[in-house]
Amino acid sequence: MPVIQPPCDAGHWNPGPRWGDEPNAMPDILIADDHPLFRDALQRAVLAALPQAKVHSADSVHGLYALIEQYPDTDLLLLDLHMPDARGYSALAHIRGQYPGLPIIVVSGHEEAQVARRALAHGAAAYIPKSTAGDEIVHAIRAVLDGDVWLPPQLVGGSAELKPDEADIAARVATLTPQQFRVLTMIAEGLLNKQIAWELGVSEATVKAHMTAIMRKLGVNNRTQVALAASQLAVEPGTMQPLPVDEEGE
Repeated sequence: MPVIQPPCDAGHWNPGPRWGDEPNAMPDILIADDHPLFRDALQRAVLAALPQAKVHSADSVHGLYALIEQYPDTDLLLLDLHMPDARGYSALAHIRGQYPGLPIIVVSGHEEAQVARRALAHGAAAYIPKSTAGDEIVHAIRAVLDGDVWLPPQLVGGSAELKPDEADIAARVATLTPQQFRVLTMIAEGLLNKQIAWELGVSEATVKAHMTAIMRKLGVNNRTQVALAASQLAVEPGTMQPLPVDEEGE
């Protein structure tokens, strides 16, 4: 199976010893995927690679952050590229910024090499299409825990560099707090402030305060520019949901 050695300046985690060499170790592995059947398949692959692992699952990015807080020494995250409360590479960019030592394997239904290479450029340790056979997923997990970067053979090759605008917005998104990130993703989905407030269980004034902080961190001046910035991290960059007319100028 192909394994790509990370360049010395790749900014990935510092790999520790292989878990298979420590029989008493019980690594915590997180899986974030909103499809129950594939979540189960990933769990089986994890346990095949690491029979002693403790596997914890989430079906949303919000649930994932709760797990990361509960298990701060997590050893590996398998992250679906398309989660209900995130968009494209936004969750990957944010988690990499908040938890730079956590290796992340991205899983996705996309088979395009460029999608995979962008995931690596955003800091993923591996990219696994959902069509990948179970034994290959096991190989990928073992490779990543050994400190390697992994791609399936059909996706090897091509550039892994991000465009400057995308790299800049990813770095800015990484500075958001988890709550600010949730607000950002809701704005990108076209939700009104009152809808965001209801979802988060906070006041509209609190949402507006988050908006102010988000605009400052992203270097933009209004809601439309926030949504446009977030759209740079979509799988198809530049695509965005229409914004509510009465809040476009906020």
